[in-house]
Amino acid sequence: MTPPLRTERLELVPATTEILKSDHGDRAGLARLLAAEIPAAWPPPLMDENAIREFIRLSSETAGPLFAAWYWVLDNPAAGCRVLVGNGGVLGIKNAPDAVVLGYSVLDEYHNRGYATEAVRALVPEIFSLPGIQRIIATTYPDFGASVRVLEKNGFSRTDRVPAGTGAEEGTVCFLLEKPRQSGCPCG
Repeated sequence: MTPPLRTERLELVPATTEILKSDHGDRAGLARLLAAEIPAAWPPPLMDENAIREFIRLSSETAGPLFAAWYWVLDNPAAGCRVLVGNGGVLGIKNAPDAVVLGYSVLDEYHNRGYATEAVRALVPEIFSLPGIQRIIATTYPDFGASVRVLEKNGFSRTDRVPAGTGAEEGTVCFLLEKPRQSGCPCG
């Protein structure tokens, strides 16, 4: 099992099929598995029942597209509390095996506190460590200023190069982050 990722304020818990199934109607089970409080507002925007069902399917398929997701738990040991604030992950692109699409969502009450920026910053190296992944693509609406800033702060650049199969909806803008190239021969 993949260990959780730690940031300054968050623990990013890898989504297992068991966690995803709990997220689909077993709040007490989800709280137990994440060792965190689940706010009444959970799930965040865009994480509807259909999305969770699809994530459950993807997490149990071994031959399907690349899928990896994490639950973002605000971990405040000084206050003795842990609370689920968001989630995010990647999905492979059928016609672009070297790329994934990044998606993330944060509960409204936790917006504008830097959690998404912090989580994406921790996820980028983890995503680039996946075999063959050279590009991370993300889409958002241009008027979602906070989402645009999250991507820009993490080195993503706006692009018109959108591979088919990214799920980009009409009216969205696309951002791209390419894996840093390894330096060549240290001799010169």
